[in-house]
This record gives sequence, structure tokens and C-alpha cells, in this order.
Amino acid sequence: VQLQASGGGLVQAGGSLRLSCKASGIIFSLDTMEWYRQAPGKQRELVAQITSSGQTNYADSVKSRFTISRDNARKTVYLQMASLKPEDTAVYSCNAPSVIRRFPSYWGQGTLVTVSS
Repeated sequence: VQLQASGGGLVQAGGSLRLSCKASGIIFSLDTMEWYRQAPGKQRELVAQITSSGQTNYADSVKSRFTISRDNARKTVYLQMASLKPEDTAVYSCNAPSVIRRFPSYWGQGTLVTVSS
């Protein structure tokens, strides 16, 4: 299994970023995919989720600002982030429940998002 997130960077408050996460070693089209983030000194939290059928769920803190999507042909999940706030600063990673069950300590390569005020 490999999960590689990319697209992070430094952005001013109010700005936008699009994150990508390429997956391998899983049956991507059948898997629910999730974006998590971990801010310094805080626990990892679930940000957004998209099922194999395309249903989405979001944490209250990002609802209406973030959009999760997927491209099964590219085995890639995306997170479009808009109206970014300094409190969105974190390392963002993707994962899947099927991966977490099998490899609970695996989190792949995350990508750092820093939002300046």
C-alpha cells in the first residue's frame, strides 16, 4: 500500500489550495477515501470522506469550504480547499478505512498546508 499526498504549501488566509493523494495497493474504486489533518500538538482529525458511490461527508469546521472528489481511473482523491483560515494549518494525509484496518500505523506521505494571517 502507498498513499502519497501532494499540493500543500504556504497560502494567505482566504486563499485556496488543491490537494491530491495518489493511492496504490488498494482496490481504489471500491474503497471509501478520507482526508485527515494533524495540526502541531493536536490529534489527527478526519476532515472529509467520499464513498465508492460518491457520497461525501465533512467535518463541521470545513463544511462549505472544502470539497472532496475522486478520480477512480487515476486512483487519486482530491481536496479542494477554499476560504482558508490559519486554523487550517496542518499536515494533510489521505487514508482509507480498509488500509487503517490492515495497517493501523500507516499514514503514508502527508503534505503540509500553512495558512498565514
